[in-house]
Amino acid sequence: MARFKKEGAKKTPKINTASLPDIIFMLLFFFMVTTVMRETTLFVRTSLPTATEIQQLERRSLVSFIYIGPPLQTTVFGTEPRIQLYDQFATVADIASFVEAERQATAEAERPLMTTSLKVDRETKMGIVTDVKQELRMVNALRVNYSTMRGEVTGVR
Repeated sequence: MARFKKEGAKKTPKINTASLPDIIFMLLFFFMVTTVMRETTLFVRTSLPTATEIQQLERRSLVSFIYIGPPLQTTVFGTEPRIQLYDQFATVADIASFVEAERQATAEAERPLMTTSLKVDRETKMGIVTDVKQELRMVNALRVNYSTMRGEVTGVR
């Protein structure tokens, strides 16, 4: 009978890392495509009202958002409703420059399709909303949308 002889301790083979950069770039590309970047940090509370007949906006890239509601930090900014444009508080007079900056950032062919969406807290009085709408009329931003949540409307006759 023949004997098989071991030739010392077997070494484990090294891992082939030639395809590792390809895998890393594939994962990087996947996360870049699927990640949604947050646009605005909210400083106002916007608990949206409910509505039964709502439509979703077609092209979200052509929508500019104006947030109106009480500040989240009431000890610093008070309890009266405030207007937020981008990442800062603003006044009604700042809306004209906001709309103009949004128009300049949009291609000329798409400017007539631009929509201004008002995200207003349900407890906010209509006085500040009317002032914002009047200022939007003054700068010829006539496509105005009210953002709502889908739900059953209560308390309406």
